[in-house]
Amino acid sequence: MAVSFSLEGKVALVTGASYGIGFAIASAYAQAGATICFNDIKQELVDKGLAAYKELGIEAHGYVCDVTDEAAVNAMVAQIEKEVGVIDILVNNAGIIKRIPMCEMTAEQFRQVIDVDLNAPFIVSKAVIPAMIKKGAGKIINICSMMSELGRETVSAYAAAKGGLKMLTKNICSEYGQYNIQCNGIGPGYIETPQTAPLREIQPDGSRHPFDQFICAKTPANRWLKPEELTGPAIFLASNASDAVNGHILYVDGGILAYIGKQPQ
Repeated sequence: MAVSFSLEGKVALVTGASYGIGFAIASAYAQAGATICFNDIKQELVDKGLAAYKELGIEAHGYVCDVTDEAAVNAMVAQIEKEVGVIDILVNNAGIIKRIPMCEMTAEQFRQVIDVDLNAPFIVSKAVIPAMIKKGAGKIINICSMMSELGRETVSAYAAAKGGLKMLTKNICSEYGQYNIQCNGIGPGYIETPQTAPLREIQPDGSRHPFDQFICAKTPANRWLKPEELTGPAIFLASNASDAVNGHILYVDGGILAYIGKQPQ
């Protein structure tokens, strides 16, 4: 069983993994034996990531790269293959969200979210697949979202991108499963990250933030989830234990998608 879940000898690229969910997943991969590569859009973020990995005793390889730039992505992948080795595991984690009502959002803002959250996973996946085909194996994991299934006010671009990412996941499975490449997604629920911290702050009157109350009421677990709770599913989907799992979105959501919500009192 330990061998099935081992990532010993594997090279993993986790995009946008200087902090947050990507950092938690990459750190878990390192503990499972993988060599970690990650990118971020600025050198200062890469440096902070490298320092954070080093604190955990992980010698990660960091690269400055804009994942929406196809030429830059191809250059980064070529550099990783030269310096570290062929990428066995890709986690398309980098993403953004803009919480703007649809009729107030510009087309440019909509395109930016689509570019980072949907076009970039296409670009990075396309860059690593040829070497995976040649090697006869590969794992691609797309970080999807609750918004791959559900809509909500102010997130039209994000929901469109994450819904598209769900279908890109299924299509990569359809096209490249014959080469022993598995492409699956993880759909996190609401996670305690620096980005969501303002939504969990206690209000001046001592009450919980309205969104915090809303999320806990909609989640059977009755709490926000921790980034570390995504690591078990992420290791499973990156390991030989999931070789027969392809085109699947694994929702790690504390039960939100199974739950209609509490009846008003």
